[in-house]
Amino acid sequence: MSSSSSSSWTCKKCTFINPTSQNQKSTCEICLTPFSSSSSSSSPPPSPSAPKWSCKACTFLNPYKSGSCEVCGTRASVSSLSSFEDLKEIDVDDEGLDSGVGSVFLPLQRCNKRKAGDPVVVDEDSAEFGGFRGIKASNKAEAVLEETGQGTVPSSLKILSYNVWFREDLEMHKRMKALGDLIQLHSPELICFQEVTPNIYDIFCHSSWWKVYHCSVSTEMANSRPYFCMLLSKLPVKSFKCKPFTNSIMGRELSVAEVEVQRGKTFVVATSHLESPCPAPPKWDQMYSKERVEQAKEAINFLKKNPNVVYGGDMNWDDKLDGQFPFPDGWVDAWQELRPGENGWTYDTKSNQMLSGNRTLQKRLDRFICNLRDFKISGIDMIGMDAIPGLSYSKEKKVRKEVKKLELPVLPSDHYGLLLTISSL
Repeated sequence: MSSSSSSSWTCKKCTFINPTSQNQKSTCEICLTPFSSSSSSSSPPPSPSAPKWSCKACTFLNPYKSGSCEVCGTRASVSSLSSFEDLKEIDVDDEGLDSGVGSVFLPLQRCNKRKAGDPVVVDEDSAEFGGFRGIKASNKAEAVLEETGQGTVPSSLKILSYNVWFREDLEMHKRMKALGDLIQLHSPELICFQEVTPNIYDIFCHSSWWKVYHCSVSTEMANSRPYFCMLLSKLPVKSFKCKPFTNSIMGRELSVAEVEVQRGKTFVVATSHLESPCPAPPKWDQMYSKERVEQAKEAINFLKKNPNVVYGGDMNWDDKLDGQFPFPDGWVDAWQELRPGENGWTYDTKSNQMLSGNRTLQKRLDRFICNLRDFKISGIDMIGMDAIPGLSYSKEKKVRKEVKKLELPVLPSDHYGLLLTISSL
């Protein structure tokens, strides 16, 4: 055994490498786990089947459902959750690997410790739902509509779904400004956001377009999570609901808002970020298709009792791997219904030049699934496909043994947004 190996030992529980001296310590310095003769710095812990994040303070590998380190309590940072970014740069042949390898699919943290599958409903002026603090929006939204001259119920409604991309080191402020410009241009009545971080939330809160929307997430709760989904509405909101998926190891959940579009006619909009495929060593097969399919079924079963439903979000759906989205008769996939024959790729490393240098990945990850009795879908568009004028960033890419420097444009997100229009019958 080398001197370096004999001078340290690896804790079996938290993986911390403890120094060894003449007066050898019998417990780990971090988690106090007793020293074992089988402990060795040359014997790393087995690779987990579920994705984990490494604590920067003590190196313990935490499950993604934990927002803070289970050993030392250090809060997870967005950068801690970005370990799968590195998969894009791995220098291996494309042949034999799934097209999902190298994609940026990262998990959403669980809201809180409540029992999975138990929905939380908000119907008071201020109450907690799903770990968020929400406000019953009816009075506030009506007042906002009156102040902004939008009190008249429109004959059509626009609903936006957008994964805003939690990456904060790549022109975050300018990307969110560009996204805000799209919101002002299209003026959707309802918005479904995914991958919102506390810093992105703060940018939104200080944007000029923000005041006309009621948000499902308070500042207090936004600051308590690495990133999350949220709903925005210009319309009066009767209630918010948040239902954790029963099988999620990534803390995924269904967020729901019941809004009043017309007097006496309720309308439900829901969003989620279904379980992410996370291909990684050593098997490269952690695609979580079974979990994702079950979550889709669970969401539809929860929503189907409502007469008017629009369910939009980052479904992480792969038709080849997951099959057809499991909605019952009477429900429709808005893109397939209105744009048959068009691919609808919302994540496209070829057309989104900001992602140049990544492995080829073209998927219709983002979708709108609808069941409408009193309304009809009348249009769907993809937005956010243009680069932000005058903005670029540099990226290094290793090709075999050579490192190339790329100068790439910047778009609002790594995903494109979907803008759905529904109309009264």
